[in-house]
Amino acid sequence: MTDVKASRLEGRVAVVTGGASGIGLATVGRFAAEGAKVVIGDVDPVAGKAAADEVGGLFVATDVTDAAAVDNLFQQAFDTFGSVDIAFNNAGISPPDDNSILDTGLEAWRRVQEVNLTSVYLCCKAAIPYMQRQGKGSIINTASFVAVMGAATSQISYSASKGGVLAMSRELGVEFARQGIRVNALCPGPVNTPLLTELFAKDPERAERRLVHVPMGRFGEPDEIAAAVAFLASDDSSFITANTFLVDGGISGAYVTPL
Repeated sequence: MTDVKASRLEGRVAVVTGGASGIGLATVGRFAAEGAKVVIGDVDPVAGKAAADEVGGLFVATDVTDAAAVDNLFQQAFDTFGSVDIAFNNAGISPPDDNSILDTGLEAWRRVQEVNLTSVYLCCKAAIPYMQRQGKGSIINTASFVAVMGAATSQISYSASKGGVLAMSRELGVEFARQGIRVNALCPGPVNTPLLTELFAKDPERAERRLVHVPMGRFGEPDEIAAAVAFLASDDSSFITANTFLVDGGISGAYVTPL
């Protein structure tokens, strides 16, 4: 019997930003395992190239806040593999100087907005024309569960940027639905990635305050998020667009958690 999952993305070309680590890296592996040709855009040339080499893909050094660099990423993907079928716009940062609004300076605010929100705008703007010419495509933008919930342990610019990604993804999903282009916002809960580990290593109490609210009692794993991305990239989700796709261990549905 044929393994349907193994060939769901056969012949498709997937562009992944932030593909050198965390959720991006896990998704690169998952896309390749399901048959896709993968193009990684990342600022880390060593880890990015290693990840691409591992799956027989292409690495393109990319500053996702630079419009010309983003355009080049998608052009390289098209020139090398002949199409742009999937765009996983995933690059993001969560720096320690993004905190309560009372403590977060304007430069810190702007930097997070540029990397987390403006980059998604640039990537969607670059990807959509390729997909229009093909008459099909799937865009998955990484938002967060904080786009739908508030937190007293605030990272104000991060939360605002992810809310922007969610709203933009919804609108693009509606605008381009009849052109065969699906756009969904992936909203992960807290995930065991270098980003989260680094943040919580500096403040274990903050980590514990988050973990207690997850009904499943644990943080997610990158592979679990990658599985959701692969679903949204594939035809298995062909009637899903403009969606708030929560993969959060139940956190956004919880009033109180189990004892």
